[in-house]
Amino acid sequence: MGTSSVRAMVLPDCRPGPVVRRSVTVDVDEAGTGTLDGKAYHGALVECIDELHARGALDGVTLVATSAQWHSVVPIDARGEPLGPVVTWLDTRPAAGPDVPGPADPEAFHQRTGAWWHRIYWTVRLPWLRAHLGARVVRFLGLPELILSDLLDGVPMSVSMASGTGMLDLAELRWDAEATQLAGVGEGELPELAPAGWRGRLAPAYARRWPALRDALWAPTIGDGAASNFGAGCEDEHRAAVNVGTSAAVRLVQHCPPGTTLPHLPQTLWRYRVDHERVVTGAAYSAGGNLFRWAKSVLRLPEGPALEAALARIEPGTGVWADPRLAGDRPPGLAPPGAGELRGLGITTSAVQIWAGLMDGVCRMVARDLAELETTRTAGGDALVDVVLAGRAVAQSAWWRRAFRVALAPRAVSDLVEPEAGALGAARVALSSR
Repeated sequence: MGTSSVRAMVLPDCRPGPVVRRSVTVDVDEAGTGTLDGKAYHGALVECIDELHARGALDGVTLVATSAQWHSVVPIDARGEPLGPVVTWLDTRPAAGPDVPGPADPEAFHQRTGAWWHRIYWTVRLPWLRAHLGARVVRFLGLPELILSDLLDGVPMSVSMASGTGMLDLAELRWDAEATQLAGVGEGELPELAPAGWRGRLAPAYARRWPALRDALWAPTIGDGAASNFGAGCEDEHRAAVNVGTSAAVRLVQHCPPGTTLPHLPQTLWRYRVDHERVVTGAAYSAGGNLFRWAKSVLRLPEGPALEAALARIEPGTGVWADPRLAGDRPPGLAPPGAGELRGLGITTSAVQIWAGLMDGVCRMVARDLAELETTRTAGGDALVDVVLAGRAVAQSAWWRRAFRVALAPRAVSDLVEPEAGALGAARVALSSR
């Protein structure tokens, strides 16, 4: 369940097989809106599964795994109906009230929840939504709970999706008391958390619609970032994943069963749950494939080989300096959309040089945070992690991949060509917890 598309894929023997996708529209504006139509999103997902079922591609499927975007939220009324669109991670409108002081000890809060008191998390989003919608709100759901509650016969929120709300105690695997107080929510207003080993089944109406899936079990949803790590083979703290899709991120997975002491979390990094046994630590950026597409359109760059030929004359890390935060910051930053910046321009500066500067800016942010990420490893020592570079956006440019290698040197960097790493990773996590 992505930001710009919904995809369904069959993975026989956990290998990529038939895939169908439907594009979805994110409503954005200059005020910072970033929302999805939940009904249209549901329809797109059902269409994907309908198509696979009509092909006979679902025959023999015994397990369904799901990955979804973190941080989404939708308010629900007393009838169980959404009170508006799904607010996605892209939405920068939520703001804390002036009379709310935030966590009593921000550092302790960050270590417990892996999050900050920030507009992307439910601690700020829920009070903001309630202030706009009033007493009609009786509870809150994320995108996967909204969609799957119709398809399945009951669907709790996974610990992975709960961790993306910024309100989960990562060690104790329960809603954090201070976070719920900040969010102004009580018992029953947050989703039930899925226990270890939870499996769902289709509701009767959809079991009749898709008889091939009648007896299939559904695994808990995991965050798309965690899924991408597993799809890239980055399943432990010796190998980090750098993924450039719509946005960009660098992440490291670590084994941390419930009740164990979590590694110290640097102030600049977040931490979420993969499942009950593992956490994923990292940093994310609003600049990625969206920046790539914007620059190619606005700068009217040459296409394909012509662009790569022009870039071949530019050494990564030199020339135009850029702050690529055109779409604002992901946490912990608070820069609004429009925070991008270019320096070092001259009357001979070309559009290709500007594009290279913007892509270099993304590489520079990733390299900075990867160095911080390496300090969290429980193995310790000075050894650098290996890196797997993945994502549709970065796969389109050999120069951008070379720029990442320059920025991340002397680490060993390999490329992943699998375009559906998230689906593959979700399947691997689901199979590992059988």
